[in-house]
Amino acid sequence: MTVIFSGVQPSGDAPTLGNYLGAFKQFAAFQAENDCIYCVVDQHAITVKQDPKLLKERVRRLAAIYLAVGIDPDKSILFIQSEVPAHAQAAWMLQCIVSVGELERMTQYKDKSDGKARVNAALLTYPPLMVADILLYNTNVVPVGDDQKQHIELTRDLAERFNKQYKNVLTVPEISTPKQGARIMSLQEPTRKMSKSDENKKATIFLTDTPAQITKKN
Repeated sequence: MTVIFSGVQPSGDAPTLGNYLGAFKQFAAFQAENDCIYCVVDQHAITVKQDPKLLKERVRRLAAIYLAVGIDPDKSILFIQSEVPAHAQAAWMLQCIVSVGELERMTQYKDKSDGKARVNAALLTYPPLMVADILLYNTNVVPVGDDQKQHIELTRDLAERFNKQYKNVLTVPEISTPKQGARIMSLQEPTRKMSKSDENKKATIFLTDTPAQITKKN
């Protein structure tokens, strides 16, 4: 069977409409005929400062949302990234075969570091952790939104590079993006992607918003 893997950060108030249309909507549909593995990627969330108590609450909330959108624990594996040490271990191995230049060219790094006097190292090196998340499970297909295509391209590049150096041990995954809804834009800044970490809450529709809240934002 085809192995499907996807992970979502427990950051911000809750996943957004963009997260749902770009990824979550595909998750349940994949369960019928595939081996599905879904992850709460809490180690990615700590690339920025977190309140440990709040982060724990967000992990639980995101797990509940996974179930609410149709993930069936009898059909899919659902787990928390930090509870599997192999993710961090594999990320270190992948950092050893990726260049600083490749990481500096990642669009999300450039966007999040732009204009900042201090940038922590994890913001630069978190793509290899994302690559490790995917490659650990011999993933065939990764369902993501349009903004994650560059990360999947890096995943494919590093898998092929690793295979060339250490024999063919890693599966090179394909990306799955929806025909509609792959990139949902901010309600306040239409040139930017809708983000759950946007400080302007009027810019984002969260999956936990009530109908009245959504109407007010529109």
